[in-house]
Amino acid sequence: MMRDTRIPAQGPNHFTHLAACITEEDGCFTVEMSLSHQAKPDKGLTGEEMVDSIETASALLHAVANKYSIPQARIKILVRMENAREGTQH
Repeated sequence: MMRDTRIPAQGPNHFTHLAACITEEDGCFTVEMSLSHQAKPDKGLTGEEMVDSIETASALLHAVANKYSIPQARIKILVRMENAREGTQH
């Protein structure tokens, strides 16, 4: 189950960009994210959440992007897997 991300609700246009890094380590995933506003870069917000799967990490980022109406073009995601080849199908 996904926990509340504790990101304050400050209006739908409070943030315009989302940058995130999903890192797999020892079977867990850490999601680090940064929310910012193009016109107010000093008013950004950062956070970190540990989740159990890449699917949960994706759902978390999707929920945050939806909460602030951040368009896909303004979302940057970096994924760091322990062994990316293990997760690929042949």
